[in-house]
Amino acid sequence: MDAAGAPATDTPSWFTPKRLLAIFCVINLLNYIDRGAIASNGVNGSQGTCTASGTCTSGTGIQGEFSLSNFEDGVLSSSFMVGLLVSCPIFATLAERINPFRLIGVGLSVWTFAVIGCAASFNFWSISICRMLVGVGEASFVSLAAPFIDDNAPASQKSAWLGIFYMCIPSGYAIGYIFGGLVGGNYNWRIAFVGEAILMLPFVILGFVIKPLQLKGFSPSGSYGKLRSADLVASEVQETEASNGNGGAFSIAEDSSVKSSSFATNGRNQLSKFGKEMKELLVNKVYVINVLGYMAYNFVLGAYSYWGPKAGYSIYHLSNADLVFGGITVVSGILGTLGGGYVLDFMSNTISNGFKLLSVTTFVGAILCFSAFCFESVYIYLALFSIGELFVFAIQGPVNYINLEAVKPSLRPLSMAMSTVAIHIFGDVPSSPLVGVLQDHVNNWRVTSLILTAILFPAALIWFAGVFLPSVKSLDDDDHHEDSTTNQSSTTPLLEEKLINIAESSSEP
Repeated sequence: MDAAGAPATDTPSWFTPKRLLAIFCVINLLNYIDRGAIASNGVNGSQGTCTASGTCTSGTGIQGEFSLSNFEDGVLSSSFMVGLLVSCPIFATLAERINPFRLIGVGLSVWTFAVIGCAASFNFWSISICRMLVGVGEASFVSLAAPFIDDNAPASQKSAWLGIFYMCIPSGYAIGYIFGGLVGGNYNWRIAFVGEAILMLPFVILGFVIKPLQLKGFSPSGSYGKLRSADLVASEVQETEASNGNGGAFSIAEDSSVKSSSFATNGRNQLSKFGKEMKELLVNKVYVINVLGYMAYNFVLGAYSYWGPKAGYSIYHLSNADLVFGGITVVSGILGTLGGGYVLDFMSNTISNGFKLLSVTTFVGAILCFSAFCFESVYIYLALFSIGELFVFAIQGPVNYINLEAVKPSLRPLSMAMSTVAIHIFGDVPSSPLVGVLQDHVNNWRVTSLILTAILFPAALIWFAGVFLPSVKSLDDDDHHEDSTTNQSSTTPLLEEKLINIAESSSEP
């Protein structure tokens, strides 16, 4: 029987582990195509200019149409983070009460409508608000997709599967640069957002019509069902006790008061539970060190992704900067991200080995990227920067593997959510506008790029410190009192779902 009392079905989900990975990869790709598109010169555009003789040229794209300064342009790139940062912890907490797979469907729906709103925006504030809603939609996916992949990946290939998933970040950005440049340059920047919404729509529908999946760390029917049942039982007990004390005669006002009290109590309990789980994360040294390094890393990558084409155009006079940076990011991102995941699995995917890989690849990548900006030759720059990005992107699989493996199963959605909050609020949210301010001050993209790249060195040192931390993988989840079957490590829980349902049915009288 399921949580609602209906007979459990033995029909397996349409998803297989590989189908799940493939669909999540496409969704992740679309998320980052959107980010790359708005950063491209074709969509983002440029400011209007005036010569000393008084001849003025109108700007292009979003920046030109809405007359944005570099600071406002940087704020626009980060505004979607507001919705993302606020919503990530909310979706992670709701995953304990509502099926996580359905939450992803809700989030993708919000994302699709928000992207359409971007296409219809009429000034800086309207598009900024729509970008915030894009972040709300994305929050459900970034918090919950990685735990689903970790559940279903083969034990010896977990880092590689995560690497495949996170490969969509650089490749999505790169495709977004190219897509935005071509559509915005040849048609209109608004069409790019409409195209994104059309591509995402099938996955929104899929999130609601396909049988939902479960996450490890929760009961087979989802701890959300347990919590909901517990709330109902608590409410009924309170009503019964009150009824017995009043001769069984409840007034409408008294009944409403009891229900309000039950709701308030449940709210306090949820806040208390959230506070306890946050404390568990903050005292987890492995998790904290990993996220600190990730914050410094994301500060650099966020600014690279947004200002890269403009810097390349200014320093090396690359007229097709969108295509050049898009091509470099696609090749380096795919090879680097996949390589990082597979190398960690080859080394034996442990937390200590993960920190070693993070520190070495980031340090080497920082040296190469820093050196690239020191050369006047565009060819030397492109060669060094391409190889440097190859090393820099290698961290995606290992860093998220550590985020998942450093905590117990039921904390994985929250660990991913708070990691996302931290790397954005201290990383790419401030980096884009701050780099814009720095460039406005120094008016030299080469100097600005060198200062920005130097921040990768502290990131490598932070991760190197993690090598010396004791790392004990916690698999116990006492808060949920799970059945022994669901606590076992499973490489293919989707395939085991049928067995779990059969076992539940056979246990009924």
